[in-house]
Amino acid sequence: MQKDDLLRKVVQDAKVNSSTTLSELGEMMSRSGGFTSAKVAAATSILRKMFSEENTTFLSFPADIISTGTRGIINQLVSGKLIDAIITTTGTLDHDIARTFSPYYSGTFDISDAKLRDMGINRLGNVFIPDSSYGKVIEEFVQPELEELYREKKAWGCSDLIRRVSLKIRNEGSILYNAAKNGIPVFVPGITDGSFGSQLWSFYETHRDFQVDLFSDEHQISDIIFDARKTGALMIGGGISKHHTIWWNQFRDGLNYAVYVTTAQEFDGSLSGAKLEEAISWKKVREDAEFVNVYGDATVILPMMLGPLL
Repeated sequence: MQKDDLLRKVVQDAKVNSSTTLSELGEMMSRSGGFTSAKVAAATSILRKMFSEENTTFLSFPADIISTGTRGIINQLVSGKLIDAIITTTGTLDHDIARTFSPYYSGTFDISDAKLRDMGINRLGNVFIPDSSYGKVIEEFVQPELEELYREKKAWGCSDLIRRVSLKIRNEGSILYNAAKNGIPVFVPGITDGSFGSQLWSFYETHRDFQVDLFSDEHQISDIIFDARKTGALMIGGGISKHHTIWWNQFRDGLNYAVYVTTAQEFDGSLSGAKLEEAISWKKVREDAEFVNVYGDATVILPMMLGPLL
C-alpha cells in the first residue's frame, strides 16, 4: 500500500445539536477519523450490507443485556426479521420470560449486596430484580408448558422446545415470542446454565423419560451453515454465544461479515477478548471478510450503531 492510499480520508470535525439524528451522527462519526466513533460507523456500514444482501445473519449475545432496555433493540432486530438465527445463553430465556410478566428496576452499582439479599432483591449490575420477578415467575410459566409438550412426545430438540414454549408467551415485547413467530431459531448450547435449564432438570426429576436433544440443534445449525451463500454475524459480548457462532462458521471457511462489540481485552487469551483477527487464524472468519471490533458497553454502542438501520 502506497502513502497516497493511506492519506485519502481527511479528518473532519463533527458538529451536533438537539436536532441531530442518529443517521447524521453516524455520518459524522465515519468522517471523524478516530477512535471508537470511526469503528461504530464502520460497524453500521457492515451491518447495512449484512442486512440487505443475500446473507444468513447470526445474532449472538449474553443474557445480561436482556435485563436492560437494550432488550427492546434486540427485539427490533428480531421482529424486523433482520437476523436469521440467534445463539445465546440460558439467561436470555430467563430474563425475557420474567420481564414479560414482571418488572425489573433501575438500581445502582453502589449498595450493600447483603442488604439487598435481606430485602429479597437480586442485583445484576445496576439492575434490581426482586425475588418475586424471577424464579417463581419462570417456574409458573414453564412447568405447565413442559407438561403439555411431554404429553405430545417425550424427546425434544432444544431449539424446538424453546420455540414451542415461546409461542405461548403471546407478547410482542418478548424476543422469544417474536423469534418463534418469525421462524427465527434460538439456539442455547449451554441450556442447563440458568433458571430455564433448572426448570428442565426439575421436570426431568419427576419425568425420567423426558429428553432434551442437543444434537438436534447442532444438526439444525449445520444445515443453516452449509445452505448459506454468505454468512454474517453481529456478536455482542463473548463466551459460549460468540464461540458457537464462529465455531460453526469455520466449517464453511469462515464468516463473510462480522461485527463484534465487547468490553474484554485480549491480553489474557480469553475468547471474549479475542479480536476477530484471531478468528482468521482458526478459519472462523475469512481473510477477505469485512469485519470490525468495537470496544464499549453494548447498551451504549448498539443504539448508535443500529439506530440508522432500524
